[in-house]
Amino acid sequence: MKSEISTRQFTQLLSATPRGARLARLLAARQLDEWGWPHGCAVSESTALVVAELAANAVTHGHVKGRGFRLTLAAETSDTLRIEVADPRGDRRPLVRRTGSPTEETGRGLLLVDALTARWGSEPWPPSGKVVWAEISTGAAR
Repeated sequence: MKSEISTRQFTQLLSATPRGARLARLLAARQLDEWGWPHGCAVSESTALVVAELAANAVTHGHVKGRGFRLTLAAETSDTLRIEVADPRGDRRPLVRRTGSPTEETGRGLLLVDALTARWGSEPWPPSGKVVWAEISTGAAR
């Protein structure tokens, strides 16, 4: 009798550089395409934007010299995709800035994450880091 694994998971360590953040977005889109969510579909587009924001935050706010960040994608159920970005800076937890000038160039990325996901948050990543996670509703269809 053949056993099926119901969880699809992808994990990649990346350099904490702008190039690493861009690669995270590209790898996420490629992986989703392999799992049945083609480039350009709503799930792929939302995932690419969320990964881009979380990876950029890991590079900008979670960077420790000589340490990278980890991207994980997991399709654990038929209707939810979980995105995790882990970085070594557990002392710098993400905060949504709900105020600020409309002309500011930064500071609104987590509002985008909040709008595109069913839920998101952060938790400690021992020994000293954090994981910022987000869940995207995929619907049952692929």
